[in-house]
Amino acid sequence: MADTVLYDLTEGLATITLNRPDAMNALNIDTKVALRDALLEAAEDPAVRAVLLIGSGRAFCVGQDLKEHIGLLAADREGSGEGSTMSTVSLHYNPIVTAIAGMPKPVVAAVNGVAAGAGAGFAFAADYRIVADTASFNTSFAGVALTADSGVSWTLQRLIGYGRAADLLLFPRGIDAQEALELGIAHRVVPADELATEAAGVARRLAEGPTAAYAAIKESLAFAAGHTLTEALAKEDELQRRAGASDDHAIAVNAFVNKEKPRFTGR
Repeated sequence: MADTVLYDLTEGLATITLNRPDAMNALNIDTKVALRDALLEAAEDPAVRAVLLIGSGRAFCVGQDLKEHIGLLAADREGSGEGSTMSTVSLHYNPIVTAIAGMPKPVVAAVNGVAAGAGAGFAFAADYRIVADTASFNTSFAGVALTADSGVSWTLQRLIGYGRAADLLLFPRGIDAQEALELGIAHRVVPADELATEAAGVARRLAEGPTAAYAAIKESLAFAAGHTLTEALAKEDELQRRAGASDDHAIAVNAFVNKEKPRFTGR
């Protein structure tokens, strides 16, 4: 894995760190490939119970590395490139967002600084967002004459509604931490110097929890977003039967009856 993305697995918690601090964690090709592969590794590894995604330095992720991008665009136009520069959406951004949103375990985004463009999209795709009081969000796509990618057209309107999402996409601007909390983008805002500790605590609590139940909750929410109530009820029935047959459910019930703290296995 490239050193632009760091991966650590400790006691069930996979911490994935975007590590280009001098470039505000801008997404060049190496970083996108490494992030995609790290997320897929975490999704497939049964030892991973939860994921924490964070940036190093003063930014979470400012999105596409435009310095690299402009060179690739010029090469494509001259015919010396390898093809469409925008194939990065299908090759990198879509798999990254699918891995975050579809991962059968919870993903916490610790937004330590500016999250813009695809960087904002990755944070929006996470299940829980803890935001430093000095952080901000910006869709930024229209500012460089592009449309939404990295799932933002789907995630943002589900977080804040169609009208507000359209406003932020058509007229991109910085959204500070307090406004992000008020809009519903942030779940929690904490002092910047406490972010790493608070986010790790939340992610570790999830890693110690009933992972299979969390996976079912994620699946039910994603399904219900695009189906009728009747279909959602049927999906809930299916998923609840699965959860009810899990080891963790039996552990939780026994612990409750015996007034003990459950120790979940993730199965």
